[in-house]
Amino acid sequence: MKIAIVCYPTFGGSGVVATELGIALAERGHEVHFITYKQPVRLGLLGNNIHFHEVHVPEYPLFHYQPYELALSSKLVDTIKMYDIELLHVHYAIPHAYAGYMAKKMLQEYGIFIPMITTLHGTDITLVGKHPFYKPAVTFSINKSDVVTSVSEALKKSTLEIFDIEKEIEVIPNFVEKSKYSTEYTDCQRSLMAKDNERIITHISNFRKVKRIPDVIRVFDRIQKKLPAKLIMVGEGPEKERAEQMCDDLGLKEKVLFLGNSTEIDRILCFSDLFLLPSETESFGLAALEAMINKVAVVSSNTGGIPEVNIDGVSGFLSDVGDVNDMASKALQILGDTKTLEKFKQNAYNVASKFDIVNILPLYEEIYEKAYNSRFKNTV
Repeated sequence: MKIAIVCYPTFGGSGVVATELGIALAERGHEVHFITYKQPVRLGLLGNNIHFHEVHVPEYPLFHYQPYELALSSKLVDTIKMYDIELLHVHYAIPHAYAGYMAKKMLQEYGIFIPMITTLHGTDITLVGKHPFYKPAVTFSINKSDVVTSVSEALKKSTLEIFDIEKEIEVIPNFVEKSKYSTEYTDCQRSLMAKDNERIITHISNFRKVKRIPDVIRVFDRIQKKLPAKLIMVGEGPEKERAEQMCDDLGLKEKVLFLGNSTEIDRILCFSDLFLLPSETESFGLAALEAMINKVAVVSSNTGGIPEVNIDGVSGFLSDVGDVNDMASKALQILGDTKTLEKFKQNAYNVASKFDIVNILPLYEEIYEKAYNSRFKNTV
């Protein structure tokens, strides 16, 4: 099947999932076309089955804000016509589903009826999407999609509560590719980050307020007072400067490493003992899943879709949002002795293995076939 994928090309979870899905589909023999404003960060070499089409937004003095949705819709029409694409899969309701629907309507003028799958990832629903300015457009875009999927049961529930949705929402969770983690890194170089007696705690995110970055620092501060430890902070965002200042104020400057954005997440996780994810909300918790498949235990908040990924008392522990004392206590319970730590590490890997892409990819292929076979039904 010839599939067009529209996503954000950045380090965020939705872009990572969309890119990895496209790569896996290409490996299964599908022809995949990524359409976005920049080549996705997880997309390496292009090949016979993987293509990238850049969306250019011409600057024009009349526009205060350049109309990306218009440029995207036009690019979709041109690409779908040129390559005889059979199915459109957009990640994020806005602006991608909105632009996708406009492309569908334009294509019908040429007698082309292409089904559109919309995957909801989180902030398109729980943050940006429910704003009064965008809510009508989000509701419209979801209802005009041929198939709608959500990355967790929690996100599906939130969508149905916030919006007047007429479509059935199918839950297809995020995934990891287990085969990539079948061997141990021989050049892990743990000694570059910490001493042999130090535990390594890691946090990876886009450093937005919803990630509760100060809580990461507060939890670590409590941990390092009880046992030798280092904290590795991976990512960039508006809360980074505040976090660095907190570390200075608490005297943690020598114990916390800020690495910025990285394309070598697995190499960082290979020497980590514990992953902290105290977010205000998470639609799924992909960062936690990637930590778990690397045999890293997780202490997280119990919000959104995280409990569907991090199993309390098995792969790690859950705490109420903002309860840094409880998070620190549970972290120490995991890190306190090597035998307990190793048990949680192995359990984390076992839980994450259930989300292997070999189990998830067929679910997408099934809805692709269903949408393609019913493509002439929804033409209004």
